[in-house]
Amino acid sequence: MIKITLKDGSIREVNKGITVLGIAEELSSGLARAACAGKVNGEMVDLRTVLNEDCELEILTFNDKEGRWAFRHTAAHIMAQAVKRLYPEVKLAIGPAIEDGFYYDFDSEKHFTEDDFAKIEAEMKKIVKEKLPIERFELPKDEAIKLMEVAGEPYKVELINDLAEGEVISFYKQGDFVDLCAGPHLMTTKPVEAFKILQSAGAYWKGSEKNKMLNRLYATAFPKKAELAAHLEALEEAKKRDHNKLGRELKLFTTDEKVGQGLPLLMPKGARIVQTLQRFVEDEEERRGYVLTKTPLMAKSDLYKMSGHWDHYKDGMFVLGDEEVDKEVFALRPMTCPFQFTVYNAEQHSYRDLPIRYGETSTLFRNESSGEMHGLIRVRQFTISEGHLVCTPAQLEDEFRGVIELINYMMTTLGIESDISYRFSKWDPENTEKYINDPEAWERTESLMRNILDHLQINYEEAVGEAAFYGPKLDIQFKNVHGKEDTIITVQIDFALGERLGMTYIDENGEKKHPLIIHRTSIGCYERTLAMLIEKYNGCFPTWLAPVAVKVLPLSDKYADYAAEIVREFKNRGIMKVEADYRTEKIGYKIREARMERVPYIIVVGADEMENKTVSVRSRQKGDEGVQSLADFINRVDEEIKTKFNYLQHIEVEEQQSK
Repeated sequence: MIKITLKDGSIREVNKGITVLGIAEELSSGLARAACAGKVNGEMVDLRTVLNEDCELEILTFNDKEGRWAFRHTAAHIMAQAVKRLYPEVKLAIGPAIEDGFYYDFDSEKHFTEDDFAKIEAEMKKIVKEKLPIERFELPKDEAIKLMEVAGEPYKVELINDLAEGEVISFYKQGDFVDLCAGPHLMTTKPVEAFKILQSAGAYWKGSEKNKMLNRLYATAFPKKAELAAHLEALEEAKKRDHNKLGRELKLFTTDEKVGQGLPLLMPKGARIVQTLQRFVEDEEERRGYVLTKTPLMAKSDLYKMSGHWDHYKDGMFVLGDEEVDKEVFALRPMTCPFQFTVYNAEQHSYRDLPIRYGETSTLFRNESSGEMHGLIRVRQFTISEGHLVCTPAQLEDEFRGVIELINYMMTTLGIESDISYRFSKWDPENTEKYINDPEAWERTESLMRNILDHLQINYEEAVGEAAFYGPKLDIQFKNVHGKEDTIITVQIDFALGERLGMTYIDENGEKKHPLIIHRTSIGCYERTLAMLIEKYNGCFPTWLAPVAVKVLPLSDKYADYAAEIVREFKNRGIMKVEADYRTEKIGYKIREARMERVPYIIVVGADEMENKTVSVRSRQKGDEGVQSLADFINRVDEEIKTKFNYLQHIEVEEQQSK
């Protein structure tokens, strides 16, 4: 007998040799039907896994993230099997589950179209109805290679050759289909009843532009058709909110091939939003003790070599010149840290001077690959709210806390505090070439950072291999409308660059010491933040952020002077985001157009309004609000801007109060 400790803490004694599925069946037939995989001592396993020792066990269903992964990984194999049945000449690459779905890459001369999607889905339905048992088996490396060579699958052979000696090589078989795979998978194809192929795209093999471009099919799958229908409806809504589409429709930004990929142009309205954000950030940072710097957009390679960026980041930089030919080689800056550190080194510092909090609105340049570019999310030139805090070890936790408080204030003001998550990004000791190779310093700094995060009661996930090359970091993550997670803000503890660049302070004993440094952004990259806000608000920005807060519509030319007077009154109060529409269009047309532009307030003026110094107000939230005095309405808008009133937060509070 062995003892199985379940998720709720209860313990069951069972016969040795029972499978994970067997335990699920003992617990309940409903759980067994819903089970997708298991987790034994924290490690994800197949339902077919045999248990021979005491262990902790969790049965995973589609409601669990790992359970969905196993379910959709099985769906990926079903799709690959369908493609191979229909197009036998296609070669298989990889097909993992991803957030909200899965994909499979194929080497095919044929580009899959929507007509092909229908054929593939029909074949997938046949495979599901066949209720094919899914079997796992393992082979030695030489036999595994031979199996895939006979099957004519060169990409699988390459993957096997990449595996280390002694590593388990497993396959999964369903009917006549065999795929190299670590699993886990469902027991049969039967449960995968609801699926949809969403799109095709190109994808380089192993993500490298040096390799062949493959055909990638993206899809999703659910246990029930109703769940799939709800998901597809949500996807349609996401398409409408996609910043790449909506941002262009609202004339916030554009792109042009003559300018170049990854180089978006902010149009007047988009630039106005970024200007508002930038002023907000700089004023708030100054209030919290930050001092402003303004540093060059480029530097000689000497600076980057000292900081380590040349060794660890050169491929991501725009280098101006050739080291073998030119006496001096420059590069556009990918980050501001070595520049602000040089500012620090311009004078000697005492421990009494610390902490010093440098802030800068920095334009940066990164040589992203063409396949990575997307709208405002990933670009080659961007502007960031960058800052570096230089402090003593004793000050580190308080300064880190201050950074987090600033970030939380920013996120709350923007109305996205409930949409973010935290990731503790660590180095990868198995891949040290990516980092400054000082294991003792990494262990010390990561332990220090973990303690700080725990003291601050931050709920975070850990991610190995996502650290900066000079230290661990806290990444603030945000999901776009399509479910893809992006980092919008980072906070990093740096144990190395201060010493590399000769940064020192005189401590209380008169000795020179190297300071610790916190790298951080407070609102992240402005372009990425703008993209996030477009999607969050569906273009309906709060009044303080909206590029046009108030639009004045005179009923006819006779009232144009009064409309102009209203605009002047607003601007005399410091409210600049007001404009009038003097066109000779019908008022209904102008109102509809202003609504399409998502303007928070539309005011209509005619004879009565001009005579009584009033305005007829239409708001985005309440519709026609009737006539108000001009003075009262200006006060209302002024108050919303000064307090950074957020209508979404207001609606949420009202809903909670009503409950």
